[in-house]
Amino acid sequence: MHSDLFNARYAAAQATEPGMALQNSKSIKYTVYGECYARQGAMIAFRGNLQFERKGQGVGKYFKRALTGEGLDLMVVRGQGEAWFAHQAANCFIVDLDPGDSITVNGHSVLCFDATLSYDIGLVKGAGMAGGGLFNSVFTGHGRLGLVCEGEPVVIPVSPGAPVFVDTDAVVGWSAQLGTSLHRSQSIGSMLRGGSGEAVQLKLEGDGFVIVRPSEVRPDGKGQS
Repeated sequence: MHSDLFNARYAAAQATEPGMALQNSKSIKYTVYGECYARQGAMIAFRGNLQFERKGQGVGKYFKRALTGEGLDLMVVRGQGEAWFAHQAANCFIVDLDPGDSITVNGHSVLCFDATLSYDIGLVKGAGMAGGGLFNSVFTGHGRLGLVCEGEPVVIPVSPGAPVFVDTDAVVGWSAQLGTSLHRSQSIGSMLRGGSGEAVQLKLEGDGFVIVRPSEVRPDGKGQS
């Protein structure tokens, strides 16, 4: 049998070391020796001796999720083998966190992560209930985090004295040490005339980066062009 499907571009390579790696732009391969975490339903294939179990959120995260709507439907992957994760053919990326690093991520963008990382649900400072409430998942620790993004992301550096303003529906994540606040770029007169569609943005200040997607994703997970 012959096909372009069988060339090296599509072949699943044998594992060389534990942990995650990009299989291609749309999927992440995780070689499991012990356990890792992934969003529920993200597994597209596996081989080896692996078990998949729903991960409890704990009482604290359960109530935070009920209050905020933010959170992760996670599963624990245990055993020894290889698993492939993907989500709706979105682009996949891997972020390495070193000790002391912390990143704030939209829960809809999380695909999988090392068990050495911890996360919590936090209110984005300066974007409280007056702005509709903006809550994200904060990851800390030493390990790797697999993310998904609808389209090719844009990573924008943030430097002191040069704040960056992002659409709250387009943001994927940012350096957790950045200062945040809501910024209103639309005048009252413009609002009375029907608005521009760009009334409020998230203002990020300090030294770090912000990741945005080339589409606006509403809280229900559906995109807008």
